[in-house]
Amino acid sequence: MMRVPHAPTDEFSTDASTIEQLSKTDHQFGKLAASYAEINEEIYRIESEEEPTTDEVLETLKKRRLLLKDEIARFLKSCKQ
Repeated sequence: MMRVPHAPTDEFSTDASTIEQLSKTDHQFGKLAASYAEINEEIYRIESEEEPTTDEVLETLKKRRLLLKDEIARFLKSCKQ
């Protein structure tokens, strides 16, 4: 399988080990990371033309991914405090 860009560990490369650990140990973060990964993979399939859709659908998915990325960033920040 080809590597999907924009994985949380790519987006937050300095926190990659924290993300991997939290994904396994914190239920809330695990759900958040799984939702992000699911949407990210869907965007990748659309952009690589494996799954055609409208521009509006793609834009909506990108906005949802950005919101999830913001939630992940807040979660990671709260873990550092």
